[in-house]
Amino acid sequence: MITVGLVLHPTKPIDQSLRLIVSSARDDAVRVAARESDRSRVPDGVDLIPDAEFPDGVDGIVALGGDGTMLGAMRLMVERPVPILGVNHGNLGFLVEVTPSGLPAALSRLAAGEYTIEQHAGLEVHIGAATRCAFNEIVLGRTGPGRTTDVDLTVNEVHYGYYRADAVILATPTGSTAYNYSAGGPVLSPSSHAMVVTPVAPMSGISRPVVLGGDDRVSFHATGMLTVDPDGTGAVPLAEGDALTVALRPDAAQVVRLSPRDYANRSRVRLSLLDLPLRPDQLLELIPLELRRNVAAAVEEAPQDRRPGEEPDRR
Repeated sequence: MITVGLVLHPTKPIDQSLRLIVSSARDDAVRVAARESDRSRVPDGVDLIPDAEFPDGVDGIVALGGDGTMLGAMRLMVERPVPILGVNHGNLGFLVEVTPSGLPAALSRLAAGEYTIEQHAGLEVHIGAATRCAFNEIVLGRTGPGRTTDVDLTVNEVHYGYYRADAVILATPTGSTAYNYSAGGPVLSPSSHAMVVTPVAPMSGISRPVVLGGDDRVSFHATGMLTVDPDGTGAVPLAEGDALTVALRPDAAQVVRLSPRDYANRSRVRLSLLDLPLRPDQLLELIPLELRRNVAAAVEEAPQDRRPGEEPDRR
């Protein structure tokens, strides 16, 4: 029997979606499971698995929340990637695939195998004996006010230079539209096998973003006390003289896509929100077809609704 695991946002109201999933699973003879730590949030019909055993005990994941919940599910399953469907209980999301209202149809398509898998790369970070994985970015930051982030950059054992900045970001293509973009870094194509290093408020040293190949071996050597934060999960210290190494890990996560066209439209919306504006005719293409005709008709008729020189009715 197939087991579908649940990864839940800690505070969002998701009860209705949970009931739909349990009902659909019962009809399709699918087992639904959650982590023991979520016991108080799941309804009857959901089996509980000890947190440590959860990644090995599921064949797929439904993540209920937003992109942050999706990232958490991807990190959770990084050692054993399985298909992950994101249900958007947040704001505008780009990793999540469906809204709660579209969940019944999505579950039917999953049961029928009518979906595709989008592979996502992660950053495998080695800090001493510890290994972490990030799907957006890792941020090397200051340890306190008035301090700077001082690091040397080495690529494939060749010393490229140093950074003195408020922070230094290393981002994946997925994360290139997040903190990296806010700091002036470029947007990388989701299909690219690459990473980008971007300084935040650089003072000296390398002052521009650097795009690296996905097979490059990257090291940062601390020349002062630093912190390292993967995907905003919590900063860990990096002592002066220590180093961290990073490698792009391809196919580290499997994200379920039900409609490549809808995802492409969301990507275009994302770019338009990132100061890469679309023309009105391009924006119109993002509106669902059943509404598009009404909008187009309203635009065409609007100038004929008033006489020349007459102000529009703004009531």
